[in-house]
Amino acid sequence: MKHQFENIRPYSEIETMVAVKKLFTNDNFIKQLTFFEDKINIKNWVNEVICCKNQFEFHLAFANKVFLYFAEKTCTQIHYSGIENINLENQYLFISNHRDIVLDSSFLQIYYFKNGYDETRSAIGDNLLSTPLFVELARIHKMFVVLRSGTSKEKIYNTRQLSNYIYKSIFEEKESVWIAQRNGRTKNGDDKTQQGLLKMLTLASPNNPLQSIKQMNITPVTVSYQYEPCAQLKARELALSENTPYTKQEGEDTKSIIKGITDFKGDVHFVIGKPLQKEFKNIPSELSLNEKLTLLCLHIDKQMYENYFLFPQNYIAFDIQENSTRFSKHYSQNEKTAFIYYLNEQSIIQDVSKDKMMKYLLDIYANPVRNRFNINNLCD
Repeated sequence: MKHQFENIRPYSEIETMVAVKKLFTNDNFIKQLTFFEDKINIKNWVNEVICCKNQFEFHLAFANKVFLYFAEKTCTQIHYSGIENINLENQYLFISNHRDIVLDSSFLQIYYFKNGYDETRSAIGDNLLSTPLFVELARIHKMFVVLRSGTSKEKIYNTRQLSNYIYKSIFEEKESVWIAQRNGRTKNGDDKTQQGLLKMLTLASPNNPLQSIKQMNITPVTVSYQYEPCAQLKARELALSENTPYTKQEGEDTKSIIKGITDFKGDVHFVIGKPLQKEFKNIPSELSLNEKLTLLCLHIDKQMYENYFLFPQNYIAFDIQENSTRFSKHYSQNEKTAFIYYLNEQSIIQDVSKDKMMKYLLDIYANPVRNRFNINNLCD
């Protein structure tokens, strides 16, 4: 079946080790690793990677060190929880809120490494694979491609192919999978699972769609950033999209990847939720498939909102927007002053007014508070 997924699959273990030997004896690639030399001895690092005997050893020696490098450089603390909700010997479909292109899934991989397990497979949009090096790094790190462009006929084929690949990964190849809850990052802080994502998953087993995705062990994953990655870029895009569709400039995705990784994030909370099992049992049988999937989306969102860690910045943003002091016990005056200073800095940009930027920046931080306090209305 390998040929069926040739254009989207990651490398096999054998292919990975061949690619690693080639990549880590390439002088141009090794020169790029000097970015990390303030904390890592590059010569020793390259030798360690080349001596790896299997895929897991390579991921531990390379990916884990890269992830930890950026985590230590850009985060004050990272809090992990929820590993007790799953059995790492089993396979899961992790559906995550999506705030950063690279880091959202990276925190799951770090958490797996911390517990002695290899990376999961992860979805990545084809728009992000802009260079041969990006493609190679993705394929050796168990990433599979979500194809988003093409004609209507091609998009239908690509959607079915993606569904079949995820099905094969979980049920036949016994690999857990990470995928974002929506196409593209959440720009306004309002995390919502797209029903089309679950609809796509059912295509691999059309005769018994609900039972099939139930057996995937769908598990919500939530990442909360004290300071939103690419907040300024997201607010700008929303402002420019008010009246006309937003058109990305060449290289914009690459810029977002780099900025997202290198931006200061403050504290980060990463939570693995509970697999959706009882939620499937409680779905009324008389509902149509679309209605059932919509209800499941709400259950995913409910867990995400419950597990989203609300920082003082979230409460401050809400109170500013609502002109209230409702949540003032959750922050100090110094924290409020510092956050307003941050907002003022982020709102200064050439092609959007400060007022518009401020509105969308506040949305990013305030909407998680609104979602938390609307949880009880979600699945009624």
